[in-house]
Amino acid sequence: MQLPRWWELGDPCAWTGQGRGTRRMSPATTGTFLLTVYSIFSKVHSDRNVYPSAGVLFVHVLEREYFKGEFPPYPKPGEISNDPITFNTNLMGYPDRPGWLRYIQRTPYSDGVLYGSPTAENVGKPTIIEITAYNRRTFETARHNLIINIMSAEDFPLPYQAEFFIKNMNVEEMLASEVLGDFLGAVKNVWQPERLNAINITSALDRGGRVPLPINDLKEGVYVMVGADVPFSSCLREVENPQNQLRCSQEMEPVITCDKKFRTQFYIDWCKISLVDKTKQVSTYQEVIRGEGILPDGGEYKPPSDSLKSRDYYTDFLITLAVPSAVALVLFLILAYIMCCRREGVEKRNMQTPDIQLVHHSAIQKSTKELRDMSKNREIAWPLSTLPVFYPVTGEIIPPLHTDNYDSTNMPLMQTQQNSVSVLYCYLDFRLFSEVIRFSTNVLFLF
Repeated sequence: MQLPRWWELGDPCAWTGQGRGTRRMSPATTGTFLLTVYSIFSKVHSDRNVYPSAGVLFVHVLEREYFKGEFPPYPKPGEISNDPITFNTNLMGYPDRPGWLRYIQRTPYSDGVLYGSPTAENVGKPTIIEITAYNRRTFETARHNLIINIMSAEDFPLPYQAEFFIKNMNVEEMLASEVLGDFLGAVKNVWQPERLNAINITSALDRGGRVPLPINDLKEGVYVMVGADVPFSSCLREVENPQNQLRCSQEMEPVITCDKKFRTQFYIDWCKISLVDKTKQVSTYQEVIRGEGILPDGGEYKPPSDSLKSRDYYTDFLITLAVPSAVALVLFLILAYIMCCRREGVEKRNMQTPDIQLVHHSAIQKSTKELRDMSKNREIAWPLSTLPVFYPVTGEIIPPLHTDNYDSTNMPLMQTQQNSVSVLYCYLDFRLFSEVIRFSTNVLFLF
């Protein structure tokens, strides 16, 4: 079982001394280390205790190698197992983690990381985090508890805080102890504080940033907040110059003299740096000036009492249904009277229509009926148009086109069709002639 790293114990990112990378544990931290080692070895495979400080970055790595021995079949000594393992973390008795604690794991083949900045409200209250490991190959699970005992910091909060945005890092890369130590060392050389702590680390995606394209090894970016006990150096305040502010508004890089101390490993966006001075307390209270859009103070809200009188909704129900129903009934009666009681009828229509138009219409209907009857039954006698007719010019009787015993089946198809068309034309000419004679007779009768 591996021991917890130095950033999981007490003051994880405290820097003292004059050189970069010099770390010295205080007596309280040393005592905490001994207590932590004892608690871990006394509770193997059960609970793990860590002691972070309030207002100081807390990082805890969930190592896959530590949980591999929990899944059967248990690997033998020297045997290498590379099963995919994922983790689920939550506060005991709750579905999620505390608000200050975050978790990240890129792939099932990488370690998970719990990180965040504990708050002062949780000092002295043990926070139990349930860690469930899932073996994605065998579907086995293992559960451990992480007990976070938040301790109060000596100088909490640090009065001067600066937040840097590093463009060429992801959050899990920045959480590594070596990378975070190198960054704090570079900040220490620029700021020259007596005490320097990493306060918080936030991914740019949590600040509304966009996922970078998978080209040219682009990174998501990470915000790193550090705190110190001395005012900001002149190099850090160069970003507040009007010239640099103008260059930032034009999306140009500002000119910072100490940027070369970070450029070898960290690409910092100086336009997004934030400097906070906690010693200058600014009152946030503002007197409310009443005007348009602000309602007057109505006092305390008084809810209605339990002894409310019952209200009868029967009358409202009748009014709601009766009025629309009555209106619909009146409209229906008016429409029925118009459609049924105001019809003129066929007789009145014929009386108002001229006789010659009625005669013409009747003739057309009679001819149409005759043609329809012919099409229904082809075994009936020859139509009237094929019977002998009286020729008015010479007085001769014209015989029919075909006799009754004429067999049309022996006639060629084209000739039959031509004869049928000729018969139809003769019939139509005769009907037209009859209608003209009838029309002329009716006109003479009228005059």
